[in-house]
Amino acid sequence: MRSAFLAPLLLAAAPAFATGLEIRVAGEANGVIKIDLFEDVAPLHVEQITTLASEGAYDGVVFHRVIEGFMAQTGDVEFGRIGQDLSMAGRGGSALDDLPAEFSDLPYERGTVGMARSQSPNSANSQFFIMFAPAPHLNGGYTVVGEVTEGMEIVDAIKRGAGSNGSVIGRPDVMEAVTVTE
Repeated sequence: MRSAFLAPLLLAAAPAFATGLEIRVAGEANGVIKIDLFEDVAPLHVEQITTLASEGAYDGVVFHRVIEGFMAQTGDVEFGRIGQDLSMAGRGGSALDDLPAEFSDLPYERGTVGMARSQSPNSANSQFFIMFAPAPHLNGGYTVVGEVTEGMEIVDAIKRGAGSNGSVIGRPDVMEAVTVTE
């Protein structure tokens, strides 16, 4: 009887799951990107992203790898911050642990947000990417964490990188501020 009485109180005290991100971008692209996060598809990844965003870890982090017709990658909170030597951008993560893969059957379409990782499926940490176009070769092999709901024109304007790896030369566009929305 006691646990039935306390259950509603415990639920009310539990923190609400975040449902999205708002990213203010500056550089060649200027504006706000709104992302709906998929807690039901990738709960561990969404928790990690929202934790980092809530701590301000993504503020000042650049889009370090941007490939025309493919995707824009950001989120290297270790080596990808404005004011740092960006030659290592894309190789770092955060102080939090890497995450086990949360693969789903959601396809990589224009506007899909996915987690970047190394060759190991269980190596995603803080970096994520936003798709410019469909990429079926990523389906089932990278964790889908959300989708852009507003500001795709801002994503489209992000400064492109050069060469096959898409490294941005000069001053990359930056996530000035990333906030968690509910």
